[in-house]
Amino acid sequence: MKNKRSQNSPYITPNSSYTTLEKALGYSFKDKRLLEQALTHKSCKLALNNERLEFLGDAVLGLVIGELLYHKFYQYDEGKLSKLRASIVSAQGFTKLAKAIALQDYLRVSSSEEVSNGREKPSILSSAFEALMAGVYLEAGLAKVRKIIQNLLNRAYKRLDLEHLFMDYKTALQELTQAQFCVIPTYQLLKEKGPDHHKEFEMALYIQDKIYATAKGKSKKEAEQQCAYYALQKLKEAK
Repeated sequence: MKNKRSQNSPYITPNSSYTTLEKALGYSFKDKRLLEQALTHKSCKLALNNERLEFLGDAVLGLVIGELLYHKFYQYDEGKLSKLRASIVSAQGFTKLAKAIALQDYLRVSSSEEVSNGREKPSILSSAFEALMAGVYLEAGLAKVRKIIQNLLNRAYKRLDLEHLFMDYKTALQELTQAQFCVIPTYQLLKEKGPDHHKEFEMALYIQDKIYATAKGKSKKEAEQQCAYYALQKLKEAK
């Protein structure tokens, strides 16, 4: 999908028709302004962006996914359920679900974010997905969100179980770097911003004093996992 930008517009505007997105989602918004807000990143510097919706969506998705896992995996204890939920309720997990509906094609981002491939960044894409689900919740309620998430999980994952869903990227990376370089990776906090209820952490990953990856997350642990994922991909490509 080609994005159009008027000469005087400070942001990239996607195709004005959201019909394809709504069809993939399985829900048609009554208020298209709510949908547009959910797709608008703060970099656009417009009066309304998706930050508040993202805050609500995070809570809604945590509940819905927790409930789905609770009923599906009745044999799992709290520890295993927490690992499963953490793998889905994360930037990487929500990015996977967002790409199942090609959400990146509809995001409204600034020109600078467009140039830096911002619509593909997990931090931006996952936040938009949370905001989108918040919009569905506000219009149609929890039952509709539950139905959409169940459908997307089935589409995004071949198998929904602990072995295939949960991946500890930090452990996998540590095992790889010990084998290849005889060292373990280290992590450093680069930036912390936002109020206590909505923190964002940016971490850097170092291997042999060289930065291999940076990533953002809603906790240091999530950002570190994201860093480890990027570093694993980079090391695999270098082989």
